[in-house]
Amino acid sequence: MAEAFSRVPRERFLPGDQRELAGINVPLPIGQGQTNSQPSTVVDMLELLDAQPGDRVLDLGSGSGWTTALLGVIVGDEGRVFGVERQLDLVEVSRRVVATFELGNLDIVAAETGVLGLPEEAPFDRILVSAQPDSLPQELVEQLGPGGVMVIPVAGTMLRVERTGPGADDVSISRHGRYSFVPLISD
Repeated sequence: MAEAFSRVPRERFLPGDQRELAGINVPLPIGQGQTNSQPSTVVDMLELLDAQPGDRVLDLGSGSGWTTALLGVIVGDEGRVFGVERQLDLVEVSRRVVATFELGNLDIVAAETGVLGLPEEAPFDRILVSAQPDSLPQELVEQLGPGGVMVIPVAGTMLRVERTGPGADDVSISRHGRYSFVPLISD
């Protein structure tokens, strides 16, 4: 993970007036009411996610594209990362920034109204969600392949959800502390 953070510096994903604050461990505004998560939170989430080279990953609420690019480095050329963002202005900005890193294994796409995640690209080995729903969204659980892992803040608590079998209810859930995120919106 250290290689990913050194290859993909946070400041490159921040608006010009925020770049000098990139080294401070706080969430920073990136426009459209969204934030670039504080680095310690990103580290915690990526450790819980435990993405591996070759994994197919969904990064839901990709915002500035920072976590999408970090995941692109982690999964390597044999992996694939799909960043999904509902704010169209952020989609365009993050695409431009991510393109400068020459990571050919990722795409940033605009969220489809009324659709949560990217079901047409499922199943995923890993799903990282950087927005907070009130309850665990079953439609995201269903996008995990068997053995897949999702890290998602639900009602203020970080959950690690592992799909333990083929059934929708075949999951193991563990809790990992309190966090604050922008709301997850699917419509």
